[in-house]
Amino acid sequence: MFFCVLLMAGCGAAPKTKTKAVPEVAFSGDSAYRYVAEQVAYGARVPGMDAHHDCVQYIGRTLQRLGAQVEIQTGEVMRYDGEWQHVANICAYLAADSAYAQEPAILLCAHYDSRPWADQEEDYTQRTIPILGANDGASGVGVLMEVARQWSMLAERKQPVQIVLFDCEDMGTPAFYTGKQREHTWCLGAQLWAKTLVESRKSKVEGTKADYRFGILLDMVGDPNASFPREYYSERYAGKYVDKIWKAAEQLGYGHRFVNTQAYPITDDHYYVNTLAGVPCVDIIHYVPGSETGFAWWWHTQRDDMSNISPNTLQEVGKVIMTVIKE
Repeated sequence: MFFCVLLMAGCGAAPKTKTKAVPEVAFSGDSAYRYVAEQVAYGARVPGMDAHHDCVQYIGRTLQRLGAQVEIQTGEVMRYDGEWQHVANICAYLAADSAYAQEPAILLCAHYDSRPWADQEEDYTQRTIPILGANDGASGVGVLMEVARQWSMLAERKQPVQIVLFDCEDMGTPAFYTGKQREHTWCLGAQLWAKTLVESRKSKVEGTKADYRFGILLDMVGDPNASFPREYYSERYAGKYVDKIWKAAEQLGYGHRFVNTQAYPITDDHYYVNTLAGVPCVDIIHYVPGSETGFAWWWHTQRDDMSNISPNTLQEVGKVIMTVIKE
């Protein structure tokens, strides 16, 4: 993902209203941490590498064991250099109780691939080496795998949940590339998924109930010092759901993490979920105001490893997600 430069602005203070207490939800940051570590143990999950293939199998098997219906969506999308790239999105459906089976699903997503190049390394000799992507990729997936585990133990499921783990999010044009510049080189899996969804709608009967109520994207959600502002595209396309999520975070005591300031527009998977698929989708992403890239110091470097993953941060994000989907 990358960000576009716009003027940052603080959000106006919302009027004080009486709010009901948020019900306690279960979520294990330690379990989510293990899911992150197990992905990273495969190595860099770069499309075409054995680690990528093996990690797809691991994630799919784990989600199936937790009761999800799992499918691998495949296709071909053009890369930054004009070559065709194979894409494999992992789609896992968590069914609601029978009385709610036909309700629109909540979409939860993250990307599982890791950057093929450490193109933000100061040492130029390191820039062509793939990164582990512990935070940039694996952290969001780890949280959603734990969400699936918790979902399997709920006594009541009033909402279908669709987990989509996108491939090829981090295949965007590397910083050192000097060839012809192309548009839309990031988030290739999300683009494929969104376009496929639009095509599938054409065969449905007019007036059919919406497929998704709204979506939440998790990206880089494991840093011990993570801060999640209200990202620009999220506000523009899914503002009321940003309000819902940030309100739940505040009531849970995580207002220090989910901060009420607006961040620059970030081209992430949610951009295509919003603009191509028309599903309002919120990006929960670690953003660092004032940094040269807009992201943390380890972003797209060899230092994106497990040392930057905190079970506490994973737990806070996971509890917010569980609270929102249960409500």
